[in-house]
Amino acid sequence: MNTLIVRKGGLSTTVQDSGRDGRYAIGMPPSGAMDQYSALVANMLVGNPDGAAVLEATYVGPELEFTDSRTVAVTGADTAVALNGEPVPTWQAVPVAAGDVLAVQAVRTGARPYVAVGGGIDVPLYLGSRSTYMLTGIGGFEGRALADGDRLPLGEAPPAPASGTEVPEELRPELPATTTLRLVVGLCAYRLTDRGLASFLGTEWKVTKDADRIGYRLRGGDLEFIEREQPFGAGSDQANVVDLGYPIGSVQIPGGDEPIVLLNDAVTGGGYATIGTVISVDRDRMAQARTGGKVGFEQVDVETAVAARQERRARLEKVRAAVATA
Repeated sequence: MNTLIVRKGGLSTTVQDSGRDGRYAIGMPPSGAMDQYSALVANMLVGNPDGAAVLEATYVGPELEFTDSRTVAVTGADTAVALNGEPVPTWQAVPVAAGDVLAVQAVRTGARPYVAVGGGIDVPLYLGSRSTYMLTGIGGFEGRALADGDRLPLGEAPPAPASGTEVPEELRPELPATTTLRLVVGLCAYRLTDRGLASFLGTEWKVTKDADRIGYRLRGGDLEFIEREQPFGAGSDQANVVDLGYPIGSVQIPGGDEPIVLLNDAVTGGGYATIGTVISVDRDRMAQARTGGKVGFEQVDVETAVAARQERRARLEKVRAAVATA
């Protein structure tokens, strides 16, 4: 079996695919690539199926040694990438040979680079997915982040696009200093006063150090709850409600003034008020926000969320067409 040798694991690099969907009812979050657009495009560039497993790094990427000829692509965050010490571009198909070493360095902007290798990372499926869920140690490579010396199994390399095939600039995501997240207000938004909701939507929030695959804690605003006698089954804090499900991307307010955007590895339910949900397309943007960065919210309706999903699907088809004709 051909393998990929991990010479350096990076800060936190895990195997992820399109996610472990359909298990929410048993308390299993989907995991999967946080920036789905970047992961999908990386797979397109190396000739993989859309759902093939890739490597997702955080802030500092891995150093990888190849044991045979493949095609590789790095997408996502803006980062310097070197092949045998020489710079190579991101968002482009790059051929590699046995003995070649690819180094994904510290990101310049954004937070998460993605590395796709022709054939995909062929770790075993767990509940239908190769994604790593580190909280419980399942999926991926031994249920954990990569470590120096790991050897990852690779699938059979498919026919790949021509060397140098790249994604047009206009189809690459922007990485702004302030990330705007479109949000459908609902769920427990009734627990905030009108002033509290206006403050939430009008604040430019700062991403704290507590920002990972589980969720992003934000700081910088002032939230105000409607005082009430708490119902049976809810805790004593005004932010407590009777337990309910947490949609992926929901914004939880666990008391105080620091909302948390719940993401791919978050728990599936609990007893804190959730005042809205970030639309699925914009979770890609959230994945590239970083500690110390700024986040703002824009209220939209469900129709806008659906239209945004259709727009992203159209962008991906443009990428697919560009790669196919290169």
